[in-house]
Amino acid sequence: MGRYLLRCGALGYLAVLLLAPVGLVFYRAFEHGFWPAWHAIASPDAMHALKLTLVAAAIAVPANMVFGILCALAIVRYRVPGFRLVNALVDLPLALSPVVVGLSLLLLYGRNGWLGGHNVLFATPAIVLATIFVSLPFVVREVVPVLREIGTEQEQAASTLGASGFEIFRRITLPSIRWAVAYGVVLTTARALGEYGAVRVVSGNIVGQTETTTLFVANRYQDFETQAAYAASIVLALIAVVTLLLMNRLRPKEETR
Repeated sequence: MGRYLLRCGALGYLAVLLLAPVGLVFYRAFEHGFWPAWHAIASPDAMHALKLTLVAAAIAVPANMVFGILCALAIVRYRVPGFRLVNALVDLPLALSPVVVGLSLLLLYGRNGWLGGHNVLFATPAIVLATIFVSLPFVVREVVPVLREIGTEQEQAASTLGASGFEIFRRITLPSIRWAVAYGVVLTTARALGEYGAVRVVSGNIVGQTETTTLFVANRYQDFETQAAYAASIVLALIAVVTLLLMNRLRPKEETR
């Protein structure tokens, strides 16, 4: 009896906090039919915002995946001097408000900043930098505990047999951490697609130029163009769902039991 109560309580909690709000957005988006929502999201401004969001994610996700793997290896396997500090700093984007991140980039790349004068702010590079910053920790934090759990026995055995460092990584280490990397990539993708605060500060929020999809949603909602806001929200939600489904689809059956 207690088991069923616990299960129903957990499902009810998720339904109230997750399913109901998202379901209401879907309902509002298609309340007047499919075509009004389609025309709202197919407008030039909406398409440009979506394209800019995907470009930022397409750069940020691979960059943070490579950095995350290398950083995790440096923390766990090689114990590079100073990486205790790096291990702590990796979590900084999780602690800082995205608005503070945006303000920091604004001060750094602004007209009087240390790296000012390179046309970074209020353009695509600033959006990409902000997206990379806020989504940086996820791959690292997924890979580090897995590396610690699998140990070094197989890697040491391969090294004894004459395998190079790259061969050890490609044939032993990477297959062992592949699903940790995949989970980290999914989380990074979701964070990159949904970033608002930092991007809002550094982009300039110029319609048709530096407006991402999250900014598009907020701006259209504030302008009482709710159909466009709901439709764009649905697109972001669908991209996230498709990413999750694709990962589960590609995952070996024996690992999903």
